[in-house]
Amino acid sequence: MTEFDVIVIGAGAAGMMCAAQAGQRGRRVLLIDHVTKIGERIRISGGGRCNFTNKDVKPENFLSQNPHFVRSALAQFSAQDFIRMVERHGIAYHEKTLGQLFCDDSANQIIDMLKAECAQGNVTWAHPCAVTHLTKKTDERFLVETDQGAFTSQSLVIATGGLAIPKLGATPFGYRVAEQFGLPVIPPHAALVPLALAPTDGEPLQAFTGNSLEVIAECPSASSGKGQKNTQKAMQNIRFRENLLFTHRGLSGPAILQVSSYWQSQHYSAEKKQPIRLNLLPDLDVSTWLQANRSSKRTLAQCLSDYWPKRIAQDWTAARGWTKPMAEHSNKDIAAMSEMLAAWELMPSGTLGYAKAEVTLGGVDTRALSSSSMEAKDMPGLYFIGEVVDVTGWLGGYNFQWAWSSGWVAGQVV
Repeated sequence: MTEFDVIVIGAGAAGMMCAAQAGQRGRRVLLIDHVTKIGERIRISGGGRCNFTNKDVKPENFLSQNPHFVRSALAQFSAQDFIRMVERHGIAYHEKTLGQLFCDDSANQIIDMLKAECAQGNVTWAHPCAVTHLTKKTDERFLVETDQGAFTSQSLVIATGGLAIPKLGATPFGYRVAEQFGLPVIPPHAALVPLALAPTDGEPLQAFTGNSLEVIAECPSASSGKGQKNTQKAMQNIRFRENLLFTHRGLSGPAILQVSSYWQSQHYSAEKKQPIRLNLLPDLDVSTWLQANRSSKRTLAQCLSDYWPKRIAQDWTAARGWTKPMAEHSNKDIAAMSEMLAAWELMPSGTLGYAKAEVTLGGVDTRALSSSSMEAKDMPGLYFIGEVVDVTGWLGGYNFQWAWSSGWVAGQVV
């Protein structure tokens, strides 16, 4: 049996960050993962260039049943701190829209950086290595039994992620560990995920498959109301202005991925699921624009072609029977056009599931963890970091920043 000070299970973004920090503090660290190839989630992110953080990260960019939980970790290790680490390793990067930062070259640079940080801390690796049993011994040390032997440690860190992208090895391992040691788990759901539509809504849109529009996507979101008991929920609207992509099964694109997390979060409220709402002409006051074209001999499709691809404009209006010149449409038609263009409501039939999801919503209940260290309040020495906990960031580098921040703070104390 081999003894370590710290065992980290899960060698993804959070796990490598934690192991590196603990090792550089002089702790004897073992980093275990069941996969053969380390860092695949990092490798495929951002189209292979890794959207490793966002230059403007705030607590409001995260969903959790305990919304203030993220503040401490984000303050202790910020996006600017991670950027400085990237720069120290000589990794060139660039900013895209909305503050998103990407490697100029390859996501492999981030993986290599984390491995180098682990090497600096003399971290011991075990992968592929399957954990078969976990216990806490009477001497307060954790016993980790694996197919490569048994190991013990004073501190045990669970960084095994959620259920998104199962083909890369996602499992419910972390949730089972939490339950084993008495920590509650918020039921997980696919997040940052394309939305499916029922045939009645989806089939008319199939002609648009592969086309995109810039929209404002809006979704009512459950949040704890001020002055209310924790069990009560208030509804607030959350909105994102980004691209929408039509697919053969429904809707995707950044705008939809963003609102999908909030739509999914309605599982946790007492409210019934609400439809999403789309403003298809976000640069216009739609009602005023329609009135300005009220006497036009142009069709609605021709008017929309000033803002949309011609094919979408023609098919979208034809599907609704709005093919006459604008001057020949009734006031009722104009009102219907205004509603559909500025506030088109669609009720998703579900999501495309974990196979298409970027991350997992839900996870280990953060109310059972210390926000400053990620340690379980009722199980000293046990830590949960990264996606396995009930913290879900927006699309755009926020989930990686949560991995870096939560891994870093745990690495300072294990």
